Parts: sequence; C-alpha cells; structure tokens
Amino acid sequence: MLSQLPGYSEKYMFGGVCFMINGNMCAGTWKDSLIVRLERDKHDETLAEPHTKPADIAGRAMRGWALVEPEGIASEDDLETWVARAADYAGSLPAK
Repeated sequence: MLSQLPGYSEKYMFGGVCFMINGNMCAGTWKDSLIVRLERDKHDETLAEPHTKPADIAGRAMRGWALVEPEGIASEDDLETWVARAADYAGSLPAK
C-alpha cells in the first residue's frame, strides 16, 4: 500500500516493522494491532472512533498515535483507510 510513495522505507521499531514516509513513521504493527501516527490536535477524535485505543507502548500513552484493533482493520478497505490517513499525515511532516 505504501511502497510506491516517495520517501517510503521500513524500519524495525516497537518490536515489529514500521513504515516510514520521508523518515517519519506513519504506520506499523504492534502485537495484534495496527499503530498509526495521526494529527496530535485530533487525538481525542481519533480515539473516539470504533476499535481504537491509546498507543501505550512504553507505559505512557503517546498523543497523536493510536492503536487500531484487529476488528478495525478486518476489511481491506478499513486497513487501506487507516494506512492512507497515516501516510497523508506523515507526508505532511518535514523530512528527516
């Protein structure tokens, strides 16, 4: 889904593979969930969506990040929607 985007790369993080755009993480896997990076100012709105929960990887919830549970990415369309949202946000950030 992401490999054709400019600046795409993969990196091992959070115990799994993370997908990067211009050096900024956009999505990855963590345990059985999809982790996505989205706008910090829309954090509460994101967590109000079905099948999402805070991304608490190291004992502290990360604002602007969310875990999407398997039920939220059960269909190809749902997975593509979450990944596209994360890629759009990562692509809007300055390259690292």
